[in-house]
Amino acid sequence: QVQLVESGGGLVQAGGSLRLSCAASGRAFSSYAMGWFRQAPGKEREFVAAISWSGGNTYYADSVKGRFTISRDNTVYLQMNNLKPEDTAVYYCAASFLTRPDQYYSGSYYYYWGQGTQVTVSS
Repeated sequence: QVQLVESGGGLVQAGGSLRLSCAASGRAFSSYAMGWFRQAPGKEREFVAAISWSGGNTYYADSVKGRFTISRDNTVYLQMNNLKPEDTAVYYCAASFLTRPDQYYSGSYYYYWGQGTQVTVSS
């Protein structure tokens, strides 16, 4: 069993930065691939970024490439730079055992989810 708790969300102006954190409990945390997803009001949940259990592989949505960076140690981080109003959403971290690169992009492959943290970017 893994419990995930996100933090670091808030209100920021366009062009600003935030760093989200996802703290995990559970003995097998270091064995899990981790992902960040987001959901804006009235929209479906979408993939943002993911990182393999070793940290050696990272994956990004095209909309955030070059602006967001995912990393991990005992916590998973999402560094978000040059934020845009369209980045406004509730951000969720998720964990799973993943074996294929295509699985990282789909929320249906993730077993555990956090409660989410709100990110609001004003124009």
